[in-house]
Amino acid sequence: MITIRIPTPLRAYTEGKAKVNVSGAKVQEALDALMATYPQLSKHLLNSEGQLRSFINIYVGDEDIRFLDKGETELLDGDELSIIPSIAGGQGA
Repeated sequence: MITIRIPTPLRAYTEGKAKVNVSGAKVQEALDALMATYPQLSKHLLNSEGQLRSFINIYVGDEDIRFLDKGETELLDGDELSIIPSIAGGQGA
């Protein structure tokens, strides 16, 4: 099983769960399984073309999938994915 860590703002779409276990041999398969179980997540994770939104970062352990094989990154049983939405804003000095 793969564990996906859900950020607080998206937990409303996973019945409040902070972690969800799914099956998948690759990152995209795990995300597809997550969205099949919780379809409301799709509009928050994917753009209108069905691609991962640019401000959503996915990590396998401590590694950003953008620097690995993106959705084709292979997973091992027990791996943990983290969904990290980018935070923008702030106040200049």
